[in-house]
Amino acid sequence: MEKEKLIPDTSIFTNPDVYRQFGEEPHLAFQTFLLLVAELEGEVGVYLPTSVFEELKRMLPQLKLPPRARSVLKVKSPKKYELYIPAFLMYEFIEEIRNRINKGLRVAEEAVKALSYKKPEEVLKSLRRKYREVLREGIVDSKEDLEIILLALELDGVVLSADRGVLQMADTLGLRFWEPKEIKETLEGFKVW
Repeated sequence: MEKEKLIPDTSIFTNPDVYRQFGEEPHLAFQTFLLLVAELEGEVGVYLPTSVFEELKRMLPQLKLPPRARSVLKVKSPKKYELYIPAFLMYEFIEEIRNRINKGLRVAEEAVKALSYKKPEEVLKSLRRKYREVLREGIVDSKEDLEIILLALELDGVVLSADRGVLQMADTLGLRFWEPKEIKETLEGFKVW
């Protein structure tokens, strides 16, 4: 059986709905995840793009990895100059961005109109929330997100993410991914076989 290559996103260890399957605190969840992989003795490996590893260290400053956990973690950036993304994906992505920009404009227009009958602080808070929703949710919106996808393409790996945009792009490209809330259970399934 070929070794399974897992490419986790930081969202697996920062989203409470997901990381709690591994532990009560994000940094402990990451450690537990790696130790569980280490128990699988060569059946599974974990690969993180450098940008994602740096992001994880910034988001989890108390992170300390025991030697056994470090033994299964490989930090590797995707070969950005050697990978190709289908043109249709770029067409879809540009169309999605254009639609989101238009929705963002409508959210901003609504906020300006609301200033006549709401407090500015209330309008600003609502504007930020709605603007973030229409522009960023459900789309690959960072280099870290893109590097997860690219590394999975390069290694024929499994994408692990709680980010809808990452999972949607992975699915569009025919990449494998595991349901975020079933990652621990799926890993434990390797022990059975």
